[in-house]
Parts: sequence; C-alpha cells; structure tokens
Amino acid sequence: MSRKKVSSTVYLTLEQNERLRLLHERTKVPVSVYVREGIDLVLKQYESLLPGQMSLVDEPAPPAVATTPKKA
Repeated sequence: MSRKKVSSTVYLTLEQNERLRLLHERTKVPVSVYVREGIDLVLKQYESLLPGQMSLVDEPAPPAVATTPKKA
C-alpha cells in the first residue's frame, strides 16, 4: 500500500550521492526508498524526543546531537 508522499529537497555530499547511485545500480531500488529508510532510522533513534504517548518500558536515551558552537 502506497502512502501519499510530499516533495522535499535534501543536500548530499558527493560521496553520499555516488554511493547511493552505485547502490541503486546494483539493487535497482530507487534512491528515494533508501532516503526514506534512512529517515525512518533517524526518527526511530530519536523517538523519545518526539511528542506522543509515553512508553511503559524504560528506553535508553538517544545519543546527543552534536552542535557547532556559534562564533562571537
């Protein structure tokens, strides 16, 4: 079953783009499928930071997101 999708723009490094294209050539799976799977992995990893019903099971905290300090 296909869900409605929205268009989005993402910026990849040259290496990410080349590796995704190579993966697509070898598997014939569209790059967009891999991008959506990657987003699902990130959303799962940071699930505790998203609004929603609390879990009854204690889950480990996700790793801290690195930020770049702002220059004065």
